[in-house]
Amino acid sequence: ERQLPLCLLVNPDSLISIDRMCARFPDTPVVIDHLARIGADGVMRDADVRLLCALAKHPRVHVKVSGFCALGRKRPPYHDLAPMIRQVFEAYGPRRLMWGSDSPFQMQGAHRYRDSVALISEDLPFLSPGDREWLLCKTADSLLFAV
Repeated sequence: ERQLPLCLLVNPDSLISIDRMCARFPDTPVVIDHLARIGADGVMRDADVRLLCALAKHPRVHVKVSGFCALGRKRPPYHDLAPMIRQVFEAYGPRRLMWGSDSPFQMQGAHRYRDSVALISEDLPFLSPGDREWLLCKTADSLLFAV
């Protein structure tokens, strides 16, 4: 009723349930945090990525492209996540994806914000300058801070 986004910190096994709920409540804005934690166990499963991408059929679903320090190899510069990010980008487009800070975890051990931001701002060649602006600023601004 108030269009408040639901930000969901979930694992891939919850994506099927989220799909059902989005079909039942299509006007509810939903944000899937940290790429649905795909690869948190170190294994990037194509089936999990397909499930996340399939949620793009619901126009109010967004995805936080974040949590890099906890996904895949869990090492900067996080390039092992690029293929998954590209698939998610192709499914959702830049206006439904947003970077997230993952505070305070992105500042522990060898992890630094500069590496997390650099993955989006410099390292993914399939992103245009405009795409980068949406992922780093505009999507969150339009969804979370709209008045």
